[in-house]
Amino acid sequence: MSFYAMTILAFGMSMDAFAAAIGKGAMLKRPPVSEALRTGLIFGVVEAITPIIGWAAGLAASQYIIQWDHWIAFALLFVLGVRMMKEGLSKTADEETEAPRRHGFWLLVTTAVATSLDAMAVGVGLAFLNVNIVATALMIGLATTIMATTGMLLGRFLGAAIGKWAEVLGGVVLICIGSSILVEHLGLL
Repeated sequence: MSFYAMTILAFGMSMDAFAAAIGKGAMLKRPPVSEALRTGLIFGVVEAITPIIGWAAGLAASQYIIQWDHWIAFALLFVLGVRMMKEGLSKTADEETEAPRRHGFWLLVTTAVATSLDAMAVGVGLAFLNVNIVATALMIGLATTIMATTGMLLGRFLGAAIGKWAEVLGGVVLICIGSSILVEHLGLL
């Protein structure tokens, strides 16, 4: 795989993380740049690991993983999205001004895993091609780190503009990402 093709693949794989990071950034009260970098790194590391897992699984039993990855991604993103929407709608004006300045580690990891399952499926496909999986995974991780960090920073400004609806919007975005993964894999579009 050429460097150009690898770069396009990497940034294509990072789009779900970018959209989710915008929602995550919008939920927080003026998150510092360090929180954006932390989020970007968590998403990037997870996104770099999943194609390697997919690649290894593809060598062993690709048909089993491909049959279920979209359902798992949909379920995780749906549950996280509904949770975000519920929390956003239940916030009072006082809670809105006391929004957290950072997300919990496991919440970010769960979101990152949910948005990176498509990268695992790509890894399965890469198992049947002559590619350097480590270089490809590192490129995907780097692109995702950049895109998720940028998304958090964009979300920082959007959150101030849309207030408590930022969390609701973030939940809707996660549900839409999960639904699009499911629709794409089921071939409904």
